[in-house]
Amino acid sequence: MALSDRLAELAKRAKEAEDRGRAASNTAREELRSEVDHASKAAQQKADELQQRGEAAQAQASNWWAGVQSDWAKHITTAREQIAAKKAKADADSAQLDADLAASYADDAVDFALGAVEEAEYAVLDAILAQKDADDMAMS
Repeated sequence: MALSDRLAELAKRAKEAEDRGRAASNTAREELRSEVDHASKAAQQKADELQQRGEAAQAQASNWWAGVQSDWAKHITTAREQIAAKKAKADADSAQLDADLAASYADDAVDFALGAVEEAEYAVLDAILAQKDADDMAMS
């Protein structure tokens, strides 16, 4: 798959997430709870895949990127554990705190994703430029 296709895949997935986020306020609580569970499982699966790829590629990839992947997987696990612990409390006073914590985590995740999009764009463009340079050098 071409690197530009990977960016298109990322944009498509980001649009799907945006659409689901907009529709969530009009979704029934139980249906939304099911969607949240599904999204949580999907995000965890992606985090696990990212960690597995990081481990598999660690010998070839830079230690920095492997560290980012590992740190992100650890961050996700810790954040989810904290959110789950907060949700376990049933008193009304903690409900708003739980909502604020969840919103803050969502905001942080979006910021990270935006940074990842910027880094992905740079990496794709840099890889294409490197290939063009290699092609030019091979022809000289």
